[in-house]
Amino acid sequence: MRHYSVVNLQSMKALTFGITLARHGETQYNKEGLLQGQAIDSPLSDIGLQQAEAAGRYLKDVKFSNVFVSDMLRAKQTAEAIMKHNSSCSGLQMACDPLLKEKSFGIAEGQRVQEVKEMAKAAGQSFPIFTPPNGETQEQVTERVKEFLEKMLQQIGAEHWRDRGEDGISETSPVEGKADDGVRGVPVHALVVSHGAYMCVAVRFLVEELHCSLPPGSDKAHLFSLSPNTGLCRFILNMRKEDDRFKLSGIRCVFAHRGDHVKQ
Repeated sequence: MRHYSVVNLQSMKALTFGITLARHGETQYNKEGLLQGQAIDSPLSDIGLQQAEAAGRYLKDVKFSNVFVSDMLRAKQTAEAIMKHNSSCSGLQMACDPLLKEKSFGIAEGQRVQEVKEMAKAAGQSFPIFTPPNGETQEQVTERVKEFLEKMLQQIGAEHWRDRGEDGISETSPVEGKADDGVRGVPVHALVVSHGAYMCVAVRFLVEELHCSLPPGSDKAHLFSLSPNTGLCRFILNMRKEDDRFKLSGIRCVFAHRGDHVKQ
């Protein structure tokens, strides 16, 4: 586990910002246990719309400076519901990005998830890491995650570098089970709405390749599991400016797969 010292971050004049990563609400395909992937662009079910509204109410007082969304309908509908409840989003535009699309499951799309899990088991792999014929590999999805992260870093850096503190923010608010855990007093905070399998790959990349610091007592099995519909993960990132590029200098996870708003 890598820790980033306050002294180093201050000397680099870091910008601290938050990312709340959200999975879309339930679709009829989710309800029926069918795999969607990329080829099936289904809308939210009635329950999914209720989940998205609940997520919006839960996050209504959390300030966002940017909104990035998969260009698939189920993700856009979820983001719209969250933004509708949030006054800080009233002047923001939703940036739809195909880099945030769900993983492609090739010939398995439209099939029952249980059948695909059995295919994965027969191949000696786990779901959703398993790659059916014509689907995306774990490495291909990871490349999309890396490309999106780099693109987002450069955009947020260009837009908000002036918003950093005198020496960056060295500490963030404590985790108290509240909607704004980790981002109270953090002026830059991006909402990123994507998909279940994509989020699995993204979280694994942040933890295993970027050495993201984890909350005390974290269970990696839970961390790498499939997020529930409208489940929320939050990360705090530090970036520094080197020449004319913005580079990540530290990252920690505040919480993973929080679904309190759905249970209420």
